[in-house]
Amino acid sequence: MIQKNRYFRHSKISEAKFRQVMRYFAMDLTATDCAELSGVSVRSVNTIYLRVRRRLAEHCEQVSPLGGELEADESYFGPRRVRGLRGRGAGGKTVVFGLLKRGQNVYTEIVPNASKAVLQAIIRGKADIASVIHTDRWRGYDGLVDVGFDKHLRVNHGNNEFARGSVHVNGIESFWSYAKRRLVQFNGVPRHTFYLHLKETEYRFNHRHQSLYHALLALLRSNPL
Repeated sequence: MIQKNRYFRHSKISEAKFRQVMRYFAMDLTATDCAELSGVSVRSVNTIYLRVRRRLAEHCEQVSPLGGELEADESYFGPRRVRGLRGRGAGGKTVVFGLLKRGQNVYTEIVPNASKAVLQAIIRGKADIASVIHTDRWRGYDGLVDVGFDKHLRVNHGNNEFARGSVHVNGIESFWSYAKRRLVQFNGVPRHTFYLHLKETEYRFNHRHQSLYHALLALLRSNPL
């Protein structure tokens, strides 16, 4: 039996209509706008968007260890800053750790806190031991040399040092800015779906130099919904 839709098994939506929805998804349109333009119900579009985000998250989690020049940093996502609390001490925010290979891909992970044990466990699992690791001077990165990362370079943001030659974390900080700007359009992402939106943002960033639409179709063609 020939599948009517090679990208979405057992779907009542034709392949042509599904491709149209994917084009709007690639354009980063909301489900409501996509439904209005495509003629597909909002409920169906929401179902497709959710399944696609899950597939993107699965794909992102399969990343191989990153090597070369890497930047490691954490960021905080959530409601507006609580008065009196800021930065790493801000309450009610979701902590996200990121590892970026300069000029290429980023890997993100939601973490319970920015402790040394948590951050270094991820670095040891996702970074090649021969990598050059760039970080700020947060104590969570103390001791990376002791666990085998001999090339650990740091900038001191506390002293307003944001770059010292090639030593900086400007790349991963640019990703944080991009992620936060993008997520603003959703007027607040619920905690239970934040992970999927984060991984979608990661996927979009990692495919920024190519057609996202064609990348999505290629992914779903090899691993249909």
